[in-house]
Amino acid sequence: MVAMWAMWALHALYPNPHFLSGDPRMFPCIDTLGAASARERGQIYGREAQDRIHHSVVTYARLFAACGIDWACACERAMRFESVIAQVDADLMAELRGMAEGSGQSLGSLMALNCRTEILPPTFFSDEPQLAHAALAANRAAGLPDWLEQAAWDGALKDGECTAMGVTAAASRTGQAWLAQNWDWMGRQRQALVVLHTQGPSGQRITTLTEAGMLAKIGINRWGFALGLNILRSLHDGSRLGVPVHVLLRHLLDCRSVAHARERLQALQELGFGAASNVPCADAQGQVACFEVSPAGWAEQPPTNGVVLHTNHFLCPSLLAEQAPMGPGLSSHSRLSTARQHALQTPIGQAELERFLRDESDGFLSICRSPDPSIAPESRVESVAGILMHTQPPAMWVACGVPSRVAFEAVPLPWADQPASVR
Repeated sequence: MVAMWAMWALHALYPNPHFLSGDPRMFPCIDTLGAASARERGQIYGREAQDRIHHSVVTYARLFAACGIDWACACERAMRFESVIAQVDADLMAELRGMAEGSGQSLGSLMALNCRTEILPPTFFSDEPQLAHAALAANRAAGLPDWLEQAAWDGALKDGECTAMGVTAAASRTGQAWLAQNWDWMGRQRQALVVLHTQGPSGQRITTLTEAGMLAKIGINRWGFALGLNILRSLHDGSRLGVPVHVLLRHLLDCRSVAHARERLQALQELGFGAASNVPCADAQGQVACFEVSPAGWAEQPPTNGVVLHTNHFLCPSLLAEQAPMGPGLSSHSRLSTARQHALQTPIGQAELERFLRDESDGFLSICRSPDPSIAPESRVESVAGILMHTQPPAMWVACGVPSRVAFEAVPLPWADQPASVR
């Protein structure tokens, strides 16, 4: 009740809906589709996103330091995944090298960004404060600024979460599948987001909303296959080499369908996965599913009554034992309960999904998460962006801020046969 009252007060004090949402315009779009090679794709990306990549490096250097890992150590850990990434797709390593050249960052820094889930420990924060202080000192000596005072850090970043919904064609108002999610994380990373137009090894055209420097995050391709991301935490995260989560996302964005993604996950079983996450998917054949991955393997969560839902804890029975302890402030279970109420409102179309992503019924722990004003601005966790994707015809809309405070804007897809107009 107190949290809800604070949110009402926040709206009353600041009637401008964009006051905490950053610039409401679309994130910068980077088009690498005309590149002649994977390395050139990376060079274009790195050059055009240079400042935002630097922002990502500064953000994650501080985050890793809070876990007792300085940036040099993070880069060293990430470089161990080079051979695994090359086995998944050698072009992705060429792209990362090109990105390093274009951005002026080291290859290790780009690897650390793309392996950030694998580098973060399962419990997320170091139990040894002296390790964090030593890591911060090493970062400062390397010229990496500390953007957050320790006093502000203490109440921050303990509950970055996301909520996703996939809707089958049978449960959809348009007769085609949908995928929707909010991406909740550090509000400062809104300044690092880009819309990347790129391609996979088959030549498949892809559009992804991602943190600058990362190969992919949430996206859709020309075949109408869409995917998202919910971070999970396994007891065994980082305990073995395996396919990094953000590399997996880019690899799966080359798929034709949910069935094709299933085949690719099975093919990657021998390489394994370096850390846990959930990948919600939807395709132009009207199918949806969630694929949970962890160092112990992967499992599939099928839809219930035409809808699949996921937050930030394991749901597949075969992986429940993987769950790392969750802090008392995390809202994964309550958000899932709220999402289930929205899933009952079939048929589901764009209006229903926007309402779902704007749900503020649980205060600062809602599906749509406003930044808590009691926490220092730089360290607030919030819904950084909201994303809607329609599979046939392929279409993507993004709310470039807390979704309850900004409009969902259509993302121009340079490879699409027709502009988006579905509702």
